[in-house]
Amino acid sequence: MQLPYALTDFAGIGGQIKSRPEDFFVQEIPLYEPSGEGEHLYCEIQKIGMTTFEVINKMAAALNVPAREIGYAGMKDARALTRQTLSIWGTTEENVMNLRIPNLTVQWATRHGNKLRLGHLKGNRFAIKIREVDPAAVVSVSGAMQQLEKRGVPNYFGPQRFGRRGDNDALGEALLHGNHAGVLKHLLGLPNPKIDDAESLQAREAFDNRDNEKAMQLWPRRSGMERQILARLIKTDKPAAAVAAIDERLRRLWVSAFQSRIFNDVVARRISALGQLMVGDLAYKHENGACFYVEDAATEQPRADRFEISPTGPLLGYRMSSPQAEPMEIESAIFDEHKIQPEQFRVAGRHKIKGSRRPLRVQPTEIRVEGGVDEVGAYITLAFALPSGSFATSLLREIMKNDISGVEE
Repeated sequence: MQLPYALTDFAGIGGQIKSRPEDFFVQEIPLYEPSGEGEHLYCEIQKIGMTTFEVINKMAAALNVPAREIGYAGMKDARALTRQTLSIWGTTEENVMNLRIPNLTVQWATRHGNKLRLGHLKGNRFAIKIREVDPAAVVSVSGAMQQLEKRGVPNYFGPQRFGRRGDNDALGEALLHGNHAGVLKHLLGLPNPKIDDAESLQAREAFDNRDNEKAMQLWPRRSGMERQILARLIKTDKPAAAVAAIDERLRRLWVSAFQSRIFNDVVARRISALGQLMVGDLAYKHENGACFYVEDAATEQPRADRFEISPTGPLLGYRMSSPQAEPMEIESAIFDEHKIQPEQFRVAGRHKIKGSRRPLRVQPTEIRVEGGVDEVGAYITLAFALPSGSFATSLLREIMKNDISGVEE
């Protein structure tokens, strides 16, 4: 589904991002600063061409510490120039500062008392070059960015949440409904020549033609997970048994993607007035993440206009707080379209997800727009900061108005 834009009066500049990894710079904004004392060594690293997990494994090997003793607050893409903080137990500042790993540099190192964990992050700063554009468009882009700063960026989950084939949410929905055949159809069938390589395409075609043995012969060796699941199906002839063989972390990822799709649908329904409060809304306090019911929308609206609070949407789960009145009607209509209810997120032995609320919009800060020409060509640079959990692609699509579905962050 093509999600609607918030800036309907801005045509967009088109262009391309990530022509080179260094065109996409991301730096973490820490939730807290290290104290200078403690068992864990905090360090900021700059990397290019490596995932966060690749960095952790290489640093663990070089420092002779277990990879599990290295903590991180967020994941960073390989196809970008990124800075992030890691915590390491069992080493010294000297060892870390003297590391020599290609495409990685250590910026600083100091001690702290606790391990860094996923989510210990205030936000991220971005500096992104958009190429194949007219740098003279800087003026109009600056105006559009100012509008987004005032009104907010739709807090859509980015396309990377839905996987390479764009169907992680469909897999999650099938799981929640106990539709095992549907899970296998998405996982092993539904060939798409725009996405699948030649070998995978043929394997998926064979599966859809109910020739499992042929599909097994065609799946390439690198597709270990698909081959494992198909082997279990061939052995048992039971879709439920095959689905049970799927790694639990992967199943939770798919369910999370379905949560994200539901949330995006709610944002899309309210896109024309993301900052407009309604009676019955659960409003989000941007300063601390707390939520409260809106009983008098007119009284609270000035706070929303100042971007102190925002309406929220559902991250569906069995203990999620629900809004009331019209906001609940909007959400319930979307739940009904998917034939899903909160209690379906609590199934013994399969999944157990509590759920939460997420603001419908986020405010970009530290905005800067520049145009120029370098050895590659003309560009416009967008620099901005976003809070943790939001996606730069949601801002970029408002400015570019073209397909960036293949971009990760």
